[in-house]
Amino acid sequence: MATMTFEPSLSSSAMRPPLASAEAPSMADSLPSVDFGFEDLRDRMARFTVRFDEFIEKGRKRVLEERNQFRANLAELHDDQHMRRRDIEIVTLKTQTHSQTLSKEAQETAEMEFAISELSAQRDDRAAHRDYLREQIGEAQKAIAARREAQQKHARYLDSQARFNVPELEFWQDYLCLRIEGAGIEDRLKFVYSHVSERDWEQEGWFELDMSSREYRVLQYKPKVERDLVDQVLEKLNESRDLGAFLKGMRSLFVEGFK
Repeated sequence: MATMTFEPSLSSSAMRPPLASAEAPSMADSLPSVDFGFEDLRDRMARFTVRFDEFIEKGRKRVLEERNQFRANLAELHDDQHMRRRDIEIVTLKTQTHSQTLSKEAQETAEMEFAISELSAQRDDRAAHRDYLREQIGEAQKAIAARREAQQKHARYLDSQARFNVPELEFWQDYLCLRIEGAGIEDRLKFVYSHVSERDWEQEGWFELDMSSREYRVLQYKPKVERDLVDQVLEKLNESRDLGAFLKGMRSLFVEGFK
């Protein structure tokens, strides 16, 4: 806004009338006419006030709008932050669940691998045991075949000697009060003596003789006698093959046993 300055063209001393003249003109009449432009200034001030009020109003509205927009943005930001936090919690929970699943799967994998290793070890052990059993079965079959051949050979020998033994056995049966029975098992005979007890002639003594191998064996016997004595008589039989002497020796042991 322009400022109007007023500069007097004459000094106050020059404009002062002489005191001695009574008819001198007044000072007001001698002053120049000055227009200060108050109306224009008032009008300009009014327009400025209107523009200023409009500027303030627009500024206030803009501030309110910006504040509302800021509040809306802040609320939206809070909502976004809440949603992000919730998404983070969901992702964290999923991550924990996934980690637990991976840990469980790793543990199950380790257990399965351990079980597989154990099963593999058992399979190897069983395969080795199977091979061992096959080897043992093969050896047993060979031994059985050899034993069967020996038994057949011994049976042929017994058959060849049967015609010589029958009269001798009949003699010893009569002489020793002896009878021969089957023991229910192949290659095993039961020899039963009577009249071996002086107190009871009906009381019997017996023993079972196993002839399945080259060496004869006495398995069971009655009455009770010393086993060493039985083994001595049996040893003589295996050495001499004298069955008559063996039968006579066993009867003597039973007679002493009943005493």
